[in-house]
Amino acid sequence: MSIMHGSGLLPSSSAAPRPVSVPVSLPNHSPTSHSAAFPEPPTPAPSPGPFSSSFFYGQQLQSPAAVEDPYSTSLANLARDFSALPRSQRETLLSALLDACDTSTLSFVLAYVSPLLKKDPFEVLPNEVCLRILSHVDDARTLARAAQVSRRWATVVSDDITWKGLCERLHYKEQPADREYLPTAQGHLSPPFVHTPSYGDAAGTAFSLPQNSPNMTTTISVSSPPTSSAPLTTVPISVTSTTTHNGELSMMESTYLPVVASKIRPRSYRTLFKQRYLVDSAWLNGGLVIARHVTTDQGVVTCLHLTKKYIVVALDNSRIHVFTSEGRLIHTLTGHVMGVWAIMPWGDTLVSGGCDRDVRVWDLKTGRCRMVLHGHTSTVRCLKMSDSRTAISGSRDASLRVWDIETGTCKHVLLGHQASVRCLEVYGDICVSGSYDTTAKVWSISRGVLLHTLTGHFSQIYALAFDGVKIATGSLDTSVRIWSAESGQCFAVLQGHTSLVGQLQMLGDTLVTGSSDGSTRVWDLKSMTCVHRLAAHDNSVTTLQFDEHRIVTGGSDGRVKVWDIKTGHHIRDLPCTYEAVWRVAFEDEKVVVLASRQNRTHMEVISFSPHVQDWEL
Repeated sequence: MSIMHGSGLLPSSSAAPRPVSVPVSLPNHSPTSHSAAFPEPPTPAPSPGPFSSSFFYGQQLQSPAAVEDPYSTSLANLARDFSALPRSQRETLLSALLDACDTSTLSFVLAYVSPLLKKDPFEVLPNEVCLRILSHVDDARTLARAAQVSRRWATVVSDDITWKGLCERLHYKEQPADREYLPTAQGHLSPPFVHTPSYGDAAGTAFSLPQNSPNMTTTISVSSPPTSSAPLTTVPISVTSTTTHNGELSMMESTYLPVVASKIRPRSYRTLFKQRYLVDSAWLNGGLVIARHVTTDQGVVTCLHLTKKYIVVALDNSRIHVFTSEGRLIHTLTGHVMGVWAIMPWGDTLVSGGCDRDVRVWDLKTGRCRMVLHGHTSTVRCLKMSDSRTAISGSRDASLRVWDIETGTCKHVLLGHQASVRCLEVYGDICVSGSYDTTAKVWSISRGVLLHTLTGHFSQIYALAFDGVKIATGSLDTSVRIWSAESGQCFAVLQGHTSLVGQLQMLGDTLVTGSSDGSTRVWDLKSMTCVHRLAAHDNSVTTLQFDEHRIVTGGSDGRVKVWDIKTGHHIRDLPCTYEAVWRVAFEDEKVVVLASRQNRTHMEVISFSPHVQDWEL
């Protein structure tokens, strides 16, 4: 009865308690079912379970404090004991555990351990070692990808030491403002390209052409680009120049781009590399025609020269055209009576010779003839200059003459050849001449004496190259001979061509030859062997030039082709369609093509210069 009182179900009273009926709800009974029963004796409390009995009534009680997991405790103890073991015992234990693992478990171990073993070398190594590693990378795209890994990698890759090494390996050199003249395939002087200011404004509406020649008139208009496969991305300026000479009217139709980007010197090796890389990419697939000239009268192009300020073209119709470095016509030099077959520019001075047997000296700034030198008795076929005041001319009268172009006097007459002097080259005080008498001769310019006579060819000599030590001669007998300039002895006879070898250029230990058989050959002068044979043209190779990276050839089939000098692979054909190519000359970022089409002479100047905003960093 005390239980009833303690439960609070009955009030505390002195009266004797009466039995009462108490309804009880069971979880498995319907809530509406009730049964009356007499109170049962108390039962022991149930064992504690995960839920109390109130859970079945929708009331969840507060869970007791979490009991410590024996498994976790064991793992913690195992890790602590493992760390306390010596290294040898840890390795033994791990070996035993791994031997007990199956394949899937071992795969999990591999996937878990591999990232833990990876380390970023550039994060732990000093800068000097990182730069040493990058010095073995010769692909710019690899360096560009490496710079995207992290900020640390980008910082290391951006160091100029890395790009300096890459520039040196790829022979990317900054072109100086002034440089010595270099010989080209025809023995021309080829100094580097230097941009001169454009005559057109940015809008392309105002344009004035210097008219220093008194017999030149100019008509200027803005027109649509002419039809051509070469790209013209802006509206060009069309210029028609009229020249009167000896009662004859000569017209030249010219097309220019109004704006040409100035050449800016790179500020770092990284910038230099990007600039040179963009230029090489343009040589592979690109280029922009910045000037085009078409003459109304037919004339064979006999000579083409590039200097840092001028492009000079001579024709067999007695005219000499002078252009700026961008290809803008500034002078047409008239004075020779017949065809001009030899020209030689030096600074602002030009020396020319032709069928009228005269040697003329011109001022390229004004377009005026300074003097006329008489002495030869036949066509002046070749010209060279050894310094700013000394010119050497070779003639079909079998003689050479050394001229002082400051005073107009002939210093020496070099006699010895028995036939026409076809070609000559100059290096320092030494002059080498090649003749139709099958011999080449070595002369002292200052003393005017013969040093050596080179005999060995069986037919006329048409071309030669000379670098001060070695002499290369090309002949109608299809062979090329290499001579010592000091002793006059023949080093080697290079055979392989099947027709006239009329084109030669030599740089260092590399010689490139072009023949009338349509092929071009690259020779290694150390081993005296042919490195590459290029099936260049369907007919004669009329012109060629090469540098450290590429060879450019032109042929009588009307094509201009670019080749990789290291591999000998054909890179591309320039987008020109001509009947015949007379002359081609190029610099790092520009190529000039002189060709014939429909009885008219065409000149195109193609630029490979990148826009400044494309390569400046």
